[in-house]
Amino acid sequence: MITVQTFTFNPFQENTYVLYDETGEAVIIDPGCVEKDEYQELYDFIEAKGLKPVEIINTHAHIDHVLGVAALKRKYNIPFALHQIDEPYLKAVKTYSSNYGFYQFDEPEIDRYLKEGEIVKFGNSELEIIFVPGHAPGHVAFVSHADHFVIGGDVLFYMSIGRSDLPGGNHETLLKSIRTQMFTLPDDYKVYAGHMQATTIGFEKKNNPFFR
Repeated sequence: MITVQTFTFNPFQENTYVLYDETGEAVIIDPGCVEKDEYQELYDFIEAKGLKPVEIINTHAHIDHVLGVAALKRKYNIPFALHQIDEPYLKAVKTYSSNYGFYQFDEPEIDRYLKEGEIVKFGNSELEIIFVPGHAPGHVAFVSHADHFVIGGDVLFYMSIGRSDLPGGNHETLLKSIRTQMFTLPDDYKVYAGHMQATTIGFEKKNNPFFR
């Protein structure tokens, strides 16, 4: 069984996730830590639980989701995976990071590309990759069918949806991704989003104002 630990980091209030199971192996998703105390909070949790991080996997490459990737790669000597379509957007971060007050963005190297339909494995656990572009062109989400949840990034939020006005974004594509990829999951699946609190597929199908 997968345990999901949520951390909220950086001025964008981005949700970083550590997923782990009974083996102690863990994956880190969308590490947005940037301040020393944020890194320390993450390190302390991993140490206290006796976890062994095996990979960093990202839903997409916007600045608030990648600030901590390079440091965590070095700290735990683990690979970083991202969808290939989002690689240019990762490389663009250094060109605008100073606009947000991040003057020394540490660009991580991508070790492998995530692919739609691929299964990410750690410990005894599996996550299915689904392709959900619209907020970012290479956006993916990670689904645990065994534990009935999805790490959705910035696609579907509690009573809202992700922005589509950023470079590479497209509103209609985003709505289509939610309808065809997210809303086809069972209603009881919990949605851990890139910002704000968690929700469920069923609640959003009934209540999300973008789909009434």
